[in-house]
This record gives sequence, structure tokens and C-alpha cells, in this order.
Amino acid sequence: MQSNIRNFCIIAHIDHGKSTLADRLLELTNTIQVAEGQVLDDMDLERERGITIKSHAIQMQYRLRGEEYTLNLIDTPGHVDFSYEVSRSIAACEGALLVVDATQGVQAQTISNLYMAIGHDLTIIPVINKCDMPNAMPDEVEDEIVELLGCGRDEIIRASARTGMGVPEILEAVVDRIPAPQGEEKAPLQALIFDSVYNSFRGIIAYFKIVNGSMKNGDIVQFINTGKEYKADEIGVLEMDLSPRDELHCGNVGYIVSGIKIATDVKVGDTITSVKNPCDSAISGFEEVKPMVFAGVYPIETEDFENLRASLEKLQLNDASLTFQPESSVALGFGFRCGFLGLLHMEIIQERLDREFDMDVITTIPNVSYLVYDKQGKVKEVHNPAGMPDPTLIEHIEEPYINASVITTTNYIGPIMTLCLGKRGELLKQEYISGNRVELQYSLPLGEIVIDFYDKLKSISKGYASFDYHQAGFRPSKLVKLDILLNGEPVDALSSLTHVSNAESFGRRICEKLKDLLPRQQFDIAIQAAIGGKIIARETVKQLRKDVLAKCYGGDVSRKRKLLEKQKRGKKRMKQIGNVSVPQKAFLAVLKLD
Repeated sequence: MQSNIRNFCIIAHIDHGKSTLADRLLELTNTIQVAEGQVLDDMDLERERGITIKSHAIQMQYRLRGEEYTLNLIDTPGHVDFSYEVSRSIAACEGALLVVDATQGVQAQTISNLYMAIGHDLTIIPVINKCDMPNAMPDEVEDEIVELLGCGRDEIIRASARTGMGVPEILEAVVDRIPAPQGEEKAPLQALIFDSVYNSFRGIIAYFKIVNGSMKNGDIVQFINTGKEYKADEIGVLEMDLSPRDELHCGNVGYIVSGIKIATDVKVGDTITSVKNPCDSAISGFEEVKPMVFAGVYPIETEDFENLRASLEKLQLNDASLTFQPESSVALGFGFRCGFLGLLHMEIIQERLDREFDMDVITTIPNVSYLVYDKQGKVKEVHNPAGMPDPTLIEHIEEPYINASVITTTNYIGPIMTLCLGKRGELLKQEYISGNRVELQYSLPLGEIVIDFYDKLKSISKGYASFDYHQAGFRPSKLVKLDILLNGEPVDALSSLTHVSNAESFGRRICEKLKDLLPRQQFDIAIQAAIGGKIIARETVKQLRKDVLAKCYGGDVSRKRKLLEKQKRGKKRMKQIGNVSVPQKAFLAVLKLD
């Protein structure tokens, strides 16, 4: 019955106890007997790192006051790099549990995810978690939530996901406060795809929420975006395992297996309709993903190029925020230019390629996309320093800016301001939230925070700063292309776009790092950093010398000179034909330059 369905998600900052709370909800509704810690985090990586990477949907049956309710829960990630997963989950729900840690209070990502949920008109149920901890401050955190949401104190539920305290009250609140899904049972079928997974035996399995109408097993359905038609071989609901059903009604969340083999045929955000009785339009309001960080991903063995393409397509099904397009590099051969939401996202993709698909890859320096205006007034979007036009043709370059929000305690304001100013940041606002907690809002160039900003922020604040950001358009900036030359030959994989003020020190640091990492050859290797035709830094890897005078015991000096001259000519010829290979660890070391 549609009036007895509740669709909700759990949103919170990273490590505030979302997955543990989901375990307790599953236990209390008898969906599972005893949870063995983060049941919904089924990826090895998630368990190792203790973070949620993928949203996970699951259906629970719950009995309250003699009535049977169907609860569809989606557990979402908390890290800023996976906010796209959160936005997709929110699109499939009518309500959200806002979980706040009683020991840490409201954090930057809590606010970001909350605004996303409010933007979709979701009913918010505030929950203070970890109230059993000795250092919990439920009263102070309650003040913060009241200020943030403008709700009454009696609406806030105090709970502990670890001990199970307050969990029955949360389930009652879900039933009483979250509205049932609105939709017409008799209308033509209209279902929103919010996720998909690849199964090597059954093809692509799409997860959807039925907004209008109903779907039967064996129906012929159409995916509006691609226009392709399929037979619904199996439909069902998402319990601990896929659970087949003959029919799914309006408001329910389920899956469809239809033997789709091509990864690009399923698009997250697409609408499914019936071929017999199609709906008028696709479901709107689903935002496209905007990658923040770009990096080249190349197979170590050139013949693995097609395997890498297939692996990326399968990963994209499971992670719709990954984008990629083919590109080639002189140093690395054929590969892909991939778009990620952040550095953690990039690291996770690299790790998943290795574990799930056995792909060894080289990743180039991450950078962001720039807008390059030429003297004719045309605009070109550049993701890669190799795609930069000739400097004489450029009128100006614009780089992406973000509005960043940092929440911390007053003890760390000084070091954090120093860090942000060093990254060319401008302070927009400083606001005291409660007690000694303060929110700093900065305008920062995205290119500056992309490599190590988050790590530095965590270390200078001893982990007491939370960070969140969203895009704020492009601004003109004085950027230059920094080339690294080995014996006069540019290595395009080490090129980068950087601000004029950083170029010289960055170039010098790369040269010093490469000097330590490049193996010595039989000839001198000149490592140079250049902007256009101007060399701004240089280091030399000294040659290995063979002692050609070892066989001369005394004798005339002209004989020794003749041998040395012969060696010198050989070295000169070797330098002309010899080439320098850059080891993989050198690429990685440049990424971690401080």
C-alpha cells in the first residue's frame, strides 16, 4: 500500500555513525539477525578505511501500532568527494535522518548535505548520535541543531547507534513524520534510475524508484534518455539480497534485470517508462555531475589500453561521478583523461582498478579545468597543460574558484588562516557557531586545494577542522605553463599549469626531486624547468664514468689526452641518441611535492 511506504536516507559528516545506525535499524526491523559491523559497507575498501564510498539501498518491513510499513533506507557517504552519491540518494527519498555526533557537533559536510536535502523539500529528522560517550555534549549540540534548523528541541532524538539507545524512537519518527511518496498508481509508468551495478553473469542491474504507475515482471520498458527498449526479465526489491517480485507499485524502490550488456546504455538519472503506455516526459531535477579534478590515467603496458577502457566503463556504472575520455601522451602512450570529484575519489578509483580489475596504471599530476580566451575572443576549455595554445595567442586565462567552509575551534584559527592565505585565499566571512567553534568562509582557487590542502588542514588542526566546498565560477588569473625538460626534450606528463607567484619555487622543487630519482646514465642529464623559452631552474644528474686511463701506466700525456678526447666524443654521440626514461616513482613523488 502506497500510504505505508517510507523512503528515507541517512546524511551526516564523515565518521558520525551513519553505517552503525543503519545496522541497528536493520536489526530492530528483523531484516538481519545480528549485524557484524557496517553490514551495508560491503566493499573491502570501505571496511579497511572505515568510510562509506557507495550509497546502499535496502528495504525493511516494520510493524507499528498493528500496521505493516515498508521502509526503504539509503545509507550515504559522508566525505565531500562522494557528495554526488548523496545527491542521487536524496532524489529518491521523501525524508532524511540528519545524524550529528554528540562529541563533535555540527560539521561542514553536515551543513552541505542538509542544504542539499532542504533543496529537494525533504522532511528532516535530527538525531544526536553517540550520546553514550563520556565526552558527549548533547546540550551544546542540541543548541547548534536548533540554530541550524530552527526546529523545536522536542523534535531532536538523542540516540546511540552502538548501544541501540533511541533507535526505536527513530523508527517511529520515520513512520510518523516522513510523508508517504506522492504519485498516481493509475498513471503511465515513470521511474527514476538512481544507481546501477555490473554483474558479470546477469549484465547491468539498474536500481530505480517508481514515481508514477507500476511495473510488472515481463513488461517491455524503454529508457527515455537512450531510447532503447528492454524486457523486464526480473524485477524485485533490495533486501539483504535481491528479492524478486511479480509487480512493483508506485512509490517503491526496486531493481530491474534486463540483460543489458553495454555499460553506456544505462545512465543514472534516466527515466524508465512502459512501451505500451509511455509517459509524456522524463523526470527532471536530476543534476549532472561536474568533475573537479582531472588527471591522466595510463596503462603501464600499452596493450592493456582496451582492458582499461572496459574496466573504466564498468566502474562508471557503479560510480556515476567518474568521467573519462581518451587521450595520448608522448611519454606514456595511449590512456584516458579522467574527471574526479576530488583527490580521495581519485585514490579510491585507482585502488578499485587495481583490486577489482587487476589494472596497473600510472596517474599524472592532477589538475583542474581552465578557460583560455584567445585574442579573437574565442573560449577553449583546457583540462591538460598539453592542450594549452601558444602563449602569444592567449588574451587571458580564467581558473575555477570555490567557496570553502572550514569549521574549527578557536585555538586553530591562526594556522588555518595562514594556510588559506598561502593558497591565495580571500576571507569572506568569520562566524561563531557556539561556544568556541567558528566557521571560516574562504574564496579559494580550486587548483590550489587540489593536491594536499585537506591533509595539511587536518594536520595543523590536529583533526579538529572539517572542510566542505562548492564551485563559485571562474575568475581571470595570471597562470603560466611550467614545462619540465630532460636533455632539452619536454616531458608532457610532468607539465603543469601554475600561478606566476608559485612557478619558480615549484619548478625548482620538481628539478631537485627528479635529480634524486632519475637513474644515472653514461652521459650528463640536464633537468630544466621552463616557462615558454625561459629556463627558471636547472639540476644535472652526473654521468657514470668509465676509467679509460686505467691501462696507461705512465707514458706521454698526449696519449692520455687522446683517450679522454675519444671518450668525450663517444659521450656526445650517446647524449644525442640516448633517451631518458622516467620511472613511475618519479611521477608519484611529484604528486606528493610539498
